[in-house]
Amino acid sequence: MTIRKFDFKKQFKMILAFDSFYFSNKAKTVCLLFENWEDAAPYSILSEITEGVADYEPGEFYKRELPCILSLLEKVEHTIHTIIIDGYVTLTDKGKPGLGAHLYQSLDPKVPIIGVAKSGFHENSKLVRELHRGESKNPLYITAAGMSADEAYDNIKKMDGPYRMPTLLKLLDKKTREALPE
Repeated sequence: MTIRKFDFKKQFKMILAFDSFYFSNKAKTVCLLFENWEDAAPYSILSEITEGVADYEPGEFYKRELPCILSLLEKVEHTIHTIIIDGYVTLTDKGKPGLGAHLYQSLDPKVPIIGVAKSGFHENSKLVRELHRGESKNPLYITAAGMSADEAYDNIKKMDGPYRMPTLLKLLDKKTREALPE
């Protein structure tokens, strides 16, 4: 009789949220892992400092952040349900790929990607859903790959927190700026 060993850590399907903070020619990338859209606290937090990041190019942000996300993603030991990025999946109504689309194309098997941006992009009105949370007059701009924009909108809408930014995405932003090396 063979006894099957289970790695229970890997049995959980996790939602991942990524963000990076840039300083000098480095980036601090943080990933929050959580199980349910309504969670108020992360299951775990991973971070990494990347050196020699690309310079910022308008409309080509993915060249800067994608390598950082892919590097940290290698440390994730769980099955991935969905990934949330700080930014856009698509940049224009014609479908010009943003960071999220490039990340989606980089992953096999395809993992759904949700882009949550804090400011509007002038050529993107049809593929984006504007989400008003809390009392804020300013929306979050939701785009997606691997799931409908409506499903992505609903998922971000039900995240914990009474304010514009969900609790976990606010924590993610805070963690990217904490304890930066000199």
